[in-house]
Amino acid sequence: LSGVHLPFNFALLGAPWHARQLTKLIEEYDGALPPGGWPNWVLGNHDKPRLASRLGRDQARVAAMLLLTLRGTPTIYYGEEIGMEQVPIAPQDVRDPFERRVPGQGLGRDGCRTPMQWDGSPHAGFSTSEPWLPLSWTALTENVAQQQSDPSSIYHLYRRLIALRKSQSALQLGSYRPVVASGDLLLYIRELADDRILAALNLGAESAMVSLPQGAASGRLLLSTHLDREGEHVSHDFALRAHEGIIVELAR
Repeated sequence: LSGVHLPFNFALLGAPWHARQLTKLIEEYDGALPPGGWPNWVLGNHDKPRLASRLGRDQARVAAMLLLTLRGTPTIYYGEEIGMEQVPIAPQDVRDPFERRVPGQGLGRDGCRTPMQWDGSPHAGFSTSEPWLPLSWTALTENVAQQQSDPSSIYHLYRRLIALRKSQSALQLGSYRPVVASGDLLLYIRELADDRILAALNLGAESAMVSLPQGAASGRLLLSTHLDREGEHVSHDFALRAHEGIIVELAR
């Protein structure tokens, strides 16, 4: 077949972070694919401000769950897995040709291209000499090594999401079915044969009650973005905390 096999889908990069608008965007994109078409999703790249800076650190965790539970191929931009934030770049440190040619217009992309923060050593373990772009001031305390030792970190959330995706066929190959919701809630089911996985995401700063979709009497909570509710029994109505997403395996 001719054509591009996996063109990046940047729709989420510039979308307003509101549940109803995201639901509409996801439905339209998934519905527009031809039979056999395979979706892909991108939440961060080298041209846009860092996810944790765009959405806030709490919603960056919810965004990770969205990315890794939607149907299709997810793309993770380096540093998102430790919640790296946009780095302010002083005029003398600017490297981006856009910013150099038209300074002061906010076109510079250097702030999302700073070195990966591996550890608390000089230059954050990225290199043995001064890197091309400055490090974030958070590099000494927010890095891979530090987050590896913190079981509640976003690093471990990404690892758990990836592991869950690998272990659940419905998250790999299942269909996408939206669930009617209101307010700041974004709900959908991934379904493959008799396996059904519910993703329930709270994009708001207030707690919310969620009802299991029609035909589902109960389920088992597989993962929360807070990393503290695994194995919880879910039935009928259940609560989502502010800025929390959960994944529920629905009973057959």
